[in-house]
Amino acid sequence: MTNMQDPNFIIKIAVLAVYVGILFLIGILASRRIKSMSDYYVGGKKMGFWAVAFSARATGESGWLLIGLTGMGAMAGYSGYWVVVGELLGVFFSWQFMAKRFKKRSDAYGAITIPDYLSSHFKSATHTLRIIAAAVLVIFIVIYVASQIDVTGVAFKSMLGIDYKIGALIGFFIVLAYIFIGGFVAAVWSDLFQGLLMFLGLVLLPIVVWFSMDQGAGITAGLNAIDPTLTQIMGRSNDGWMNLFTILGFSMIGLGFLGSPQVYVRFMSIKNEKEIDKGKWVATAFTLLTDAAAVTIGIFARIYFTKEGQDPEVILGNSGENVLSMITEEFLPTILVAIFVAIVLSAIMSTIDSLLILASSAITRDFYQKIFTPNIKDESLTKISRISTVIMAFVALIIAMIINYVSPDRQIFWVILFGWSGIAATFCPVIILSLFWKGYSEKGAIASMISGFMSVIVFNFIFKEMTDIGPYFVALDVLAPSFAVAMLVGFIVSKKYPPRAEAIKMIEEIDALKEEK
Repeated sequence: MTNMQDPNFIIKIAVLAVYVGILFLIGILASRRIKSMSDYYVGGKKMGFWAVAFSARATGESGWLLIGLTGMGAMAGYSGYWVVVGELLGVFFSWQFMAKRFKKRSDAYGAITIPDYLSSHFKSATHTLRIIAAAVLVIFIVIYVASQIDVTGVAFKSMLGIDYKIGALIGFFIVLAYIFIGGFVAAVWSDLFQGLLMFLGLVLLPIVVWFSMDQGAGITAGLNAIDPTLTQIMGRSNDGWMNLFTILGFSMIGLGFLGSPQVYVRFMSIKNEKEIDKGKWVATAFTLLTDAAAVTIGIFARIYFTKEGQDPEVILGNSGENVLSMITEEFLPTILVAIFVAIVLSAIMSTIDSLLILASSAITRDFYQKIFTPNIKDESLTKISRISTVIMAFVALIIAMIINYVSPDRQIFWVILFGWSGIAATFCPVIILSLFWKGYSEKGAIASMISGFMSVIVFNFIFKEMTDIGPYFVALDVLAPSFAVAMLVGFIVSKKYPPRAEAIKMIEEIDALKEEK
């Protein structure tokens, strides 16, 4: 029986068609609100807390949440919950201590992109900072989008039996179409819809699985029967240092929420500071429940599908990437499996849409307008933005296809984590220091960005390959050490080259106005 003759396949395609139809409807409705560049890139700064909170979380998680974190739960066991702890702290700290301050300052600067914010904050006399920020954004965003397109192809293949290349192309054209039509508003509204799907699917699935499977003596006993190290919350190795580095690596993933542009542009878009207070609890609850559910799904899959002595990757795929498809096919009726296909695509596309708009803003706003044509009309710039969005998308698609061709047996998530770490290590230290230290200078920011960018490359391609210390850096991953290097370098350079007096005065005036309110 061919796919087209399979009733289950037809049901899955029908559900997917409804899902795509909703996305296009959102894009069309959103397009009616696009009247300026501010509308296209930050929704005119009029977005409500529900939309922003769900959009920020859907964008921040990506396909990694449903495919990567479920797989990590299966491979790591109880120690995988350290990822939940790290992400929860990162999200809460970001909304609680940074969002309001960033919102107030970016509004005072009239900023609609992250390079806008940085250039205004330091009262840049040249375009150096803007160029570096925009260039790094484009490089790592293209890599990150390529990894998400790659995951799309894998998802279509594992969950629908559709050829990888066809699946990647289908997902690519869907997300490109509704972004092209509706810009940032379409991205946020679709992220709200997609975030709700992700939330409901992930939270309900482990409950259904738990009541459907033979629980035996319980989760701990089930894991112990397979491999006792799976129940060790402090790590699975006999090497204490390796366990420490593993836990740090898991928990430090949350650092990426402390300034990543794709997340912080949401704070620019929110209506006011009161909405941030409300959004904080929505974002925190979303993170806790979805991340914990994802790890738990992986643990259930490990208990149900594997036995003592078996190689879990042979059964569950590289890094457990087939966990979600196996669990849903085993425990859910076809209609719900079909909905989970849409949920996986939601996780992926909610990240792609935001990243493409971010890359487009870096090229159009920060290069073309601010450097070459400052007097260009919004109407013309919006058209150019749409064109640059398409170009960036096609570059990412080509890279994804090359990755698939060159490395067909790859573990796809190293690409995702590399892109995530690159963006986070380059921008998070800069955002943190700019918000909390008046002594931070433009030269310090440039040094932070360059050192963060280079550290990700050095730690990933050199330190990880060293015989003695390489395994520890593999466990730690590159984000935490790159982040630390960028913070330290930025501090040292700012001490040697302090900020301009007029920049400090401007910040003090903004803070004073804030206190008066």
